[in-house]
Amino acid sequence: MAGNAHQGDPRTTLEFLLREQPRTYDEVAQDFERLAGELGENVTLSTRHLRRLASGERTNTTPVMRRVLQAMFGRPLEDLFAPWDGVLPAATAGSTGLVLATGQPTADREFIEMAARRAKSFALTAGQTDLTTDVLEQVHEDVQRLATDYPQRPLTELLPDLFTTQDTLFTLLEQQRRPNQARQLYFLAGVTGGLLAKASHDLADPYAALTQARTAFVCADNADHNGLRAWIRGIQSLVSYWAGRTRESVKYAQSGAAFAPNSTASVWLPVSEARAWAALGNANATRAAIERAETAWDSVQEDEVDELGGLCTFGRTRQIYYAAEALSWLPSQTAAAADYAARAVTAYEDTSSPEWAFGDQAGSRSALAITRIRAGELEGATEAIEPMLELAPEQRINGIVHCAQRVHRALGESPHAEAGGELQEQIEAFTRTPLKSLPS
Repeated sequence: MAGNAHQGDPRTTLEFLLREQPRTYDEVAQDFERLAGELGENVTLSTRHLRRLASGERTNTTPVMRRVLQAMFGRPLEDLFAPWDGVLPAATAGSTGLVLATGQPTADREFIEMAARRAKSFALTAGQTDLTTDVLEQVHEDVQRLATDYPQRPLTELLPDLFTTQDTLFTLLEQQRRPNQARQLYFLAGVTGGLLAKASHDLADPYAALTQARTAFVCADNADHNGLRAWIRGIQSLVSYWAGRTRESVKYAQSGAAFAPNSTASVWLPVSEARAWAALGNANATRAAIERAETAWDSVQEDEVDELGGLCTFGRTRQIYYAAEALSWLPSQTAAAADYAARAVTAYEDTSSPEWAFGDQAGSRSALAITRIRAGELEGATEAIEPMLELAPEQRINGIVHCAQRVHRALGESPHAEAGGELQEQIEAFTRTPLKSLPS
């Protein structure tokens, strides 16, 4: 096909399909972006990333990229990435090669979603003095969906629903409720406030983040829910850590531990404390906190917060990533950090896992890059961080930008600063377009 000259047999089914199309890779990448927009998905695909996917060099994709690729080619992703054996797998009914969306189904879907939102708004604010089970279940389902989606979807896709859900909960709480209903609403309002605190942090606004978190803690007090209190302290520790207020981060983590005897927050809080101690250069306190986090697994029992999933629960993969990031601050712990980081990177390659999170995946790669820079492995560091530098601006949340800047600093402080100049330039280009700078 014009502009895509190749030699040899296709390496993957995707590469075969691309060769069959009268388009260059640049044109296919543009088609991908147009289709994503028509499907209501906020994602881009660079020509370079497309080439790597087609060659089989890369197989890691975000869930949203996976959805658009599957819609574009009418085939499951595992079929597209399978080694080419000369036999084209059957396409999804009605699909042959690249699918060109008409836009009509998307328009219909928007009308359906608009009608559903209006119906839900009416049901929730119809002025009934006693909330029905259906209303409470609807709000709970909304909050659970936001918690589950948060680590895996760009924030720009979630913010409208986050705002709407918080407003709905506050509206419902402004009316007199039976005690058990008020408790449920305060619990859900606390979780939503915690998610909005994380959103404010992701947009590099720690003041707004901590304001949301304080209000969320008030909700947790009104719900009298220790698991929620502990989780919100974890959010406050996280926000303070990335804002450079590391001693405050330690205090929040330690304060939250009193409320979290059994939930997964009992793991999150000490390993969060470990990151802050490491940033302060205290290796002994870091290792002790990491060990407390590991020991906490022996008594973990999921609570009402954990059951929401997503950002509301803390799994072993996140624990490994946090330990990697903590130890990567400490030159004396480089070997241990490299081991944790390699394990985290491997775990986050599974994008189908409920624990998958693009932010933590990027953080794991940056920690691995830092350990390789310290070991003098510049090529390995570049390989580790390259996938992170391919993230679309919509995914360049505050924590990811900070991780990239840490790699930049590690390069500048190493004996390989001159040789790593090109990588530093790539990082600088990446951090020039963070999520917070995108037009609303």
